[in-house]
This record gives sequence, structure tokens and C-alpha cells, in this order.
Amino acid sequence: MENQNQKSQSNQIQIKDGFAGGEYANAMQVGHIKEEFLLTFLNIVAPSGRVCAKIITSPGHIKRMIAALEDNLKKYEEKFGPVEPSESPKGQIGF
Repeated sequence: MENQNQKSQSNQIQIKDGFAGGEYANAMQVGHIKEEFLLTFLNIVAPSGRVCAKIITSPGHIKRMIAALEDNLKKYEEKFGPVEPSESPKGQIGF
């Protein structure tokens, strides 16, 4: 039985109007300062590309994200087999 001082917590997630769904990214740049990480996701199709998302988050949250990605990649490989890393882009990526 729940203690009267404890309240059931529920989070509501809202989706921004016009947000159609996911974006495909085949490259990412990472930058950081002491207080935050900046992840810039890119969709590159030669000879050009575009930024499709920018995420700014805390170092503590980046650590949780990495753990979640590692866990999910492990589960994926157990189900579908080993994943080989993609080849790095050739040359410089500029804005």
C-alpha cells in the first residue's frame, strides 16, 4: 500500500507541432565544455550535407546515454550478429 506522503509520479511527453518523426543521420560531430556536450547529427550525401539535429546535454546524462547505447548494441548483436563499424568520412566536413 502506498504511503499517504508518497504521490504517484507520471511524466507527460509532448511532441512539437510539425514534428514528423525521425531524421536519418550518417555522421556526427561531438564538442564539449566542462558543463555540457554538444552532439551535432549530420546527413551527408556527396557533394553536400545538412545538419539534421543538435543535442546539448550534461556530462552525467551523456554517460547514461552511452551506457544505454552499449546495452542496446549488445542486445542487437546477440539477436542479429556482429556489427562492423562504418568507415569514417573521407576529407574534411565543413559548414
